[in-house]
Amino acid sequence: MSSVEIRDVKVTRYITPLREGGSLPAIAEADDGFKYVVKFRGAGHGVKALIAEMLGGEIARKLGLKVPEIVYAELDEAFGLTEGDEEIQDLLRESRGLNIGIHFLSGAINFDPVAVRVDGELASKIVWLDAFITNIDRTFRNTNMLLWHKEVWLIDNGAAFYFHHSWNNWEQQAKTPFTYIKDHVLLPQADMLDEVDEKFREILTGEVLREIVDLIPETWLQWEQSEETPEQIREIYFRFLTTRLTHSGIFINEAKNARNAVV
Repeated sequence: MSSVEIRDVKVTRYITPLREGGSLPAIAEADDGFKYVVKFRGAGHGVKALIAEMLGGEIARKLGLKVPEIVYAELDEAFGLTEGDEEIQDLLRESRGLNIGIHFLSGAINFDPVAVRVDGELASKIVWLDAFITNIDRTFRNTNMLLWHKEVWLIDNGAAFYFHHSWNNWEQQAKTPFTYIKDHVLLPQADMLDEVDEKFREILTGEVLREIVDLIPETWLQWEQSEETPEQIREIYFRFLTTRLTHSGIFINEAKNARNAVV
């Protein structure tokens, strides 16, 4: 039995859209009584954004970082028919089936890098994660972190794994230095990158990465524009991650050089 599991819930009530960015996620209630931020397969980047959200979140969780629970969120055929906003109704219609939900942290506030000081170890862990998963979206403009019960929680990894939008030369892209790390909001505090790299390389074994990749639902891997089978697509994600981990020195050195330029 896998040590990594994701629950299934059915979305029962659409509460309110979150009009931040172009993907139009929403706060919704599920049949387990909890509220979730639901991201929809019918939005701009489709299932690839859901895959990035799930992979990035579960890798972060495995590394001991704080991430709200991720669930598979099912929308049935009738859901959203009474929604008055035509744009939202169209989105919900295109999103029937399996979507992704992130547990809504009631009372959480957006992370403010000016007001909150993150210690070097935690900053290094988050910078390492984002360089590893090629997450372009944890910047001063959009930190994608929350402060909840005085702890930093990571949200919104949907912009990670950007190689999958072009889906070619994945081996070459797995070895990129990830120059976007220069814009990371926590880079100035990340003074323990070598120590974190050594620790995280031990945690993310091939077995662990295989378990996480195997969580991608087959319905998210049926790409109309691809001749590859879901199994072949899943294997490329696995090989991308293992190759990137093997060559972590490339992105660690990039991050260290970028940090030296700003501190």
